[in-house]
Amino acid sequence: MELNNIKPADGAKHYKRRVGRGIGSGLGKTAGRGHKGQKSRAGGYHKVGFEGGQMPLQRRLPKRGFKSQTAKYNAEVSLAALERLVASSKVADVDMLTLKQAGLIGEMIKVVKIIKSGELKTAVKLNGIGATAGAKAAIEAAGGSVN
Repeated sequence: MELNNIKPADGAKHYKRRVGRGIGSGLGKTAGRGHKGQKSRAGGYHKVGFEGGQMPLQRRLPKRGFKSQTAKYNAEVSLAALERLVASSKVADVDMLTLKQAGLIGEMIKVVKIIKSGELKTAVKLNGIGATAGAKAAIEAAGGSVN
């Protein structure tokens, strides 16, 4: 193979369609644009969502809901997940770093709360982690504590 022999694969390249070059081409006169109107003219088009002056759909519908920007830094961990973590890694003290290393929460998380979902049989001590009232009661009933 030589550099002067290299050519693209068959069908990869094709000639650009030349419009407005006579009746025989099939794309003469109006060049496939039809007659008159905004779409027939050079530079004539509209922005996305434009409905010809009618009030566009995105403005007709009411604004609704709210997405908190701080929610991506908050996480919840269930009692069942906490039980699995304590049972598998045999740790008594659980903090944010332990949960991140175990993959229970993401790296960007700053606030963690334990929720009462499932059961906890092992005593566990939480450091720097919040808990709901039900979860706190369950942790203390198992012999653990929440700091």
